[in-house]
Amino acid sequence: MMKELKELLNNNLNMDFLKATLSNPKEKDGAKKVKVRPILKKNQLLFQCETYRNNQVFHGNYAADEAMHVLMEHMQQFRQMQLETKKFRYTVLISKKGKVTIQKKQQEGCEKEVDLSHNRSKAYILQEGIVVPFLQDLGVMTSEGKIVRNKYDKFRQINRFLEFVEDILPQLDQNREITILDFGCGKSYLTFAMYYYLHHLKNYDVRIIGLDLKKEVIRHCNELSRKYGYEKLKFLEGNIADYTGVEEVDMVVTLHACDTATDFALDKAVGWNAKVILSVPCCQHELNGQIQNEVLAPILKYGLVKERMAALITDAMRAEYLEGYGYDTQILEFIDMEHTPKNILIRAVKTGKKKENEESIRACEAFFHVTPTLGKLLEERGK
Repeated sequence: MMKELKELLNNNLNMDFLKATLSNPKEKDGAKKVKVRPILKKNQLLFQCETYRNNQVFHGNYAADEAMHVLMEHMQQFRQMQLETKKFRYTVLISKKGKVTIQKKQQEGCEKEVDLSHNRSKAYILQEGIVVPFLQDLGVMTSEGKIVRNKYDKFRQINRFLEFVEDILPQLDQNREITILDFGCGKSYLTFAMYYYLHHLKNYDVRIIGLDLKKEVIRHCNELSRKYGYEKLKFLEGNIADYTGVEEVDMVVTLHACDTATDFALDKAVGWNAKVILSVPCCQHELNGQIQNEVLAPILKYGLVKERMAALITDAMRAEYLEGYGYDTQILEFIDMEHTPKNILIRAVKTGKKKENEESIRACEAFFHVTPTLGKLLEERGK
């Protein structure tokens, strides 16, 4: 299966290599992602692998031959890799049957430079020192491109979100217009970042619609969008459950939609057959008012414990419902806007392979005596 991949690595693990990211793991319990970058240590070119596993990052530095073997082993566990050199960008996709597809595109403009420093600062997608207009108007960046001191957490959060978007790029067709809906967009830090990243940095023909109930927020966001010339970034006032403005959607984003608003957004995404769903739930109150279990009663009598358990159960069941509708779903750690323990991101990628989990879901519902909104909405929709 891997002859083409081995040849690709063998030809590119050299001074022209910029970076690589291995993502979309085959198993949920293994490594979630691997990032590779070149470093120069004692005048020797090495390749540093960062392996993300169980909320920890493990580092290893390897010479080219050894790095090739390490990456070949890792690719037994992943379905995709994005690799960049000074001149080219490669996307490697591996099917369930082991078929390797390699897409190659030339880098636009001048050749990129390679940063070989061993102890360099974190390589963010949006970098400090490079002026980004929307970050200035949102109060995150100064006119000189410096990050405002008390906005570093916001800057880190924006970049962390863009890393999630970067991981799903192979799911988005770059040869046509991509439609993205952002429900509950609020002040739209991440909406603007997503448009800037996809349209300006990655050259996607993307149309993004932000939806929120706050009239003044929507007005301000539309003003900023016009100011930057973001022709295909629009903001509308409206409710998630009632929105019918499009018939097909490639990606649905819902960030901090409160309580069951997340469920209505996920149901809409399934109905639109969205290829990608990125959801950061918030204020999961529904099951907290329903959950009952005699065995767990001594634990559930503690309000704070019950609240957190209910929130985790809510999101885990949401993930399982999506699995039953043909989505490969992961629950990942995110950096929350309010810096609270609620820092979960649900990422779902449409595969079409529906998990036969209805019986186990019903058992969970019965065990906790709960009827989650998403389950009811999807049941009404039917498979």
